[in-house]
Amino acid sequence: MDEKLQVANALAVALPDLELNEIEEKIERPKDSNNGDYAFPTFFLAKSLHKAPQMIASELIEKIDQTGFDKVVVAGPYINFFLDKANVGAGVLETILNDPEHYGESDLGHKANVTIDYSSPNIAKPMGMGHLRSTMIGEAIARILEKVNYNLIRIDYLGDWGTQFGKMMAAYKMWGDSQEVQDGLKSDPINTLLQLYVRINTEADEHPEYTDAGREWFAKLEHGDEEAWRLWHWFREISLERFQRVYDMLDVKFDSFNGEAFSAQKMEEPIQLLRDKGLLKKSRGAEIVDLEQFNLPPLLIIKSNGTTTYITRDLATALFRKRMYGHEKSLYVVGAEQEVYFKQLRMALKELGFNWWDQIEHISFGLMNLNGQKMSTRKGNVVSLEDVLNDSVDLARKQIAEKNPDLKNADEVAKQVGIGAVIFHDLKNYRRNAVNFKLEDVVKFEGETGPYVQYARARAESILRKGGIRDFSDVDLTQVGDGAWELISFLSQYGEAVKRAALNYDPSVVAKYALELAKKFNQYYAHNRILNDDPQQPARLALTQAVSHVLKSALALLDVKAPDEM
Repeated sequence: MDEKLQVANALAVALPDLELNEIEEKIERPKDSNNGDYAFPTFFLAKSLHKAPQMIASELIEKIDQTGFDKVVVAGPYINFFLDKANVGAGVLETILNDPEHYGESDLGHKANVTIDYSSPNIAKPMGMGHLRSTMIGEAIARILEKVNYNLIRIDYLGDWGTQFGKMMAAYKMWGDSQEVQDGLKSDPINTLLQLYVRINTEADEHPEYTDAGREWFAKLEHGDEEAWRLWHWFREISLERFQRVYDMLDVKFDSFNGEAFSAQKMEEPIQLLRDKGLLKKSRGAEIVDLEQFNLPPLLIIKSNGTTTYITRDLATALFRKRMYGHEKSLYVVGAEQEVYFKQLRMALKELGFNWWDQIEHISFGLMNLNGQKMSTRKGNVVSLEDVLNDSVDLARKQIAEKNPDLKNADEVAKQVGIGAVIFHDLKNYRRNAVNFKLEDVVKFEGETGPYVQYARARAESILRKGGIRDFSDVDLTQVGDGAWELISFLSQYGEAVKRAALNYDPSVVAKYALELAKKFNQYYAHNRILNDDPQQPARLALTQAVSHVLKSALALLDVKAPDEM
């Protein structure tokens, strides 16, 4: 049984007027273990019982079922519960060892469908470091929600429509015939197209006609011009091929790559619905939705030149996804600078009369800076994510060669450590915080890093290989020893950490749990001779196996691999 639930059940005998979940919500974990494993405050009962909290605690303890506890004591207004460490600890270890794959799971989601929109790079440009945040925060949230029994539909909503592609086409038509551009398109098409995009944006200040040309080409695309569509298909094909290389490195897979262009074919419906509801208003030749009643800026639906906008396509997307997937949540993992935009989207859906408007949730995140510098594709100072991942793998390979030159599969381990280090560094930070990325600080085997957690798990596996026991079914797990309780107690909190991460869409909860578990295991290893030849050795090895399982599980939720050797 879950230890917190055990405490709640014991209290329920003395508090028949309260629901079990109400009792469970009030139970706390004391910061000081000398005050017990769990504590129940009685302050909230003082008003209804018309008694001092200390008196309530003293009276309640007489009615509590103390079976299965080492002791239950009153400490002022608190009732402190001390668990039967040997038996509870054995139960925790047995649960982990019997079914490590499902340990930490819960049924928050009841198999409800959740669409999650993340990564979403723009075609005709390389994926930069700025895409790491959306991609990995989205993937980790998807994995965490699956752990609590939601059914996830992963969507890479490609940026493959809009005036920027008109600019790209205009640039290609102006400069694409030069030998330098032609050679670049053969050897490195994506970066060559990026250079054209940067050039037209840079020169547009002196040549406003370039911007006009971009608008004209996008208008051609929207109206089905054959040459515009030919260029668009080519841009998209070579982009997806390049993106897939990065996704393969990150072990990220999507259920749909339907992007803006797909939604652009479905815009007539939301536009007509807005007209029918009388929500479209003329403004300087354009058509808008007034959201002043919600203290929000107006939504530009159709520009004065007749072309549509991002929000027009997002309205169509929202309608399509609800019908296609029947979701209970529709998550968008997009930067914090888009908060107002998603409020506008939600309110537009509400104005249209859709009662599921509040299923749309914006999972925002802060910017990523590289060595303290903000990145911008438009200005050309973008750093390729693929290049950074390769550099991280190279750095990991050098460190592994120094620490363990005889390691088998060193190249594969270097990939797992190098790429895992980049992912973990991002996810250990609360998603709304800005992140500064410095490669030399990321790929370290000590400190709050991914390699530190991976190394702790590899150490556990090394101990298990030396111990020679993998089947613990006949081991007396109560014999693990008093020095193991803090570590076992923390193992029992894994499910709570996963739930908290799911409820707050916050992968950093899992990352911090993994760091703390690695730290506690290393402390246990430093103060206990796990392989000491005595009757308690099998139980200590069982604990080591449980730690290895949970570390691997936590890392997997973050999309970080856990090598057996490092």
